[in-house]
Amino acid sequence: MTASPTGTATASHPAPGPTVLDALSLLSQVADELGVRSVRDTHLAVTDRVHGLLDRVTGGTSAVPGAVHRGIASAVYGGLGTGLRAASTGLDRLAATGVGPRLEDDPRGRFVSSAVNGLIGDKLLRERPQMAIPMAVRAGGRDVEPDAAGLRAAFPAATPRLVVLLHGLCENEAYWQLHRERTGTTYPEALEALGWTPVLLRVNTGLGLRENGVALTSLLQRVTEAWPVPVERVALVGHSMGGLVVRASGAVAAEPPPGAPASWTDWTSLVSDVVTLGTPHLGAPIAWGIGHGSRGLGLLPETAAFGRILDWRSAGVHDLVAGLTDDVPPLPHARYHLVCATLTAARRHPVGNLVGDLLVRPRSAYGTDRSGRRLFPDADVLHVGGTDHFGLLNHPRVHEALAQWLA
Repeated sequence: MTASPTGTATASHPAPGPTVLDALSLLSQVADELGVRSVRDTHLAVTDRVHGLLDRVTGGTSAVPGAVHRGIASAVYGGLGTGLRAASTGLDRLAATGVGPRLEDDPRGRFVSSAVNGLIGDKLLRERPQMAIPMAVRAGGRDVEPDAAGLRAAFPAATPRLVVLLHGLCENEAYWQLHRERTGTTYPEALEALGWTPVLLRVNTGLGLRENGVALTSLLQRVTEAWPVPVERVALVGHSMGGLVVRASGAVAAEPPPGAPASWTDWTSLVSDVVTLGTPHLGAPIAWGIGHGSRGLGLLPETAAFGRILDWRSAGVHDLVAGLTDDVPPLPHARYHLVCATLTAARRHPVGNLVGDLLVRPRSAYGTDRSGRRLFPDADVLHVGGTDHFGLLNHPRVHEALAQWLA
């Protein structure tokens, strides 16, 4: 692997990971489990309801037509399901040979992989581990090995100050390039100009917050120990769910390895600043709505299949219902900087206060509960009006704030 002076790594060999055939196999499985089976169950539930009503009206004379209808429909759906399962199995076997282009070789493939991992990443880890994204430092669309050689190659101009940037649900490190046309630069580039070395991560956002927190602590401990120069300061920047994973990692104590020198340092002791951008510290209404919607749909046979579709959501999405409360306290020595956005220009506008940035409300982004108690009582806060959740990426006002906070 080689790297440019700005830390953009290139690789001379194909990226590992799943192939397009793996993705097609998963698509066949989803089409069977969520498509065919959902349509079948809804169809049969409606059929049973209609023929049940007819039986009461006609004294049971519609029982035979109803049974015939159910039998034919079941046979049709069964054939479709069998075909999709056979296609999935065949594609799996072909993918196991290593043929076909890899998702990691193309930005669109990486986008699909990150989105799917956010939606069902925990399921992938159990059933299709080759498709589950491992948490990793990223450069040039590739994972960077967090050892001395790998970090030195990826970050030849490494400085003693690391700013670690972690994306949100269904995103990847490329999202830090979003909206760069507004300022002509990005947060990583701007912070690099201030003497920081940006370290972009990618994570399977379908895993639970605490599981990812443990993985992040392990990774950053390795990074700070193997960094090309002694680390003096670490800043953490998380967008949306990324801010929750950052918080979860700070609550995990790193253990010194056997035979560690007396100078061994827990990486969290180096953290001076934590910045969260539109992070649902106290949960997101959309995640709450999905959970209640799935339970409501499950009350009737005719809609139960749609409830099962919503129940496919990952542990990561489940965790967004409540966020992280005070059982995950802030790092006592770090300064917290909380950014929220609203569609309205005014923070206290009724509409802006209700819908926030469409995904996160201001109170949750600031970590303030209904009683007024604050998770981060001494934090700096910034409101960005007239934009949405993704508008917080490379926003001019956030650029200005970062330059001040991380000076």
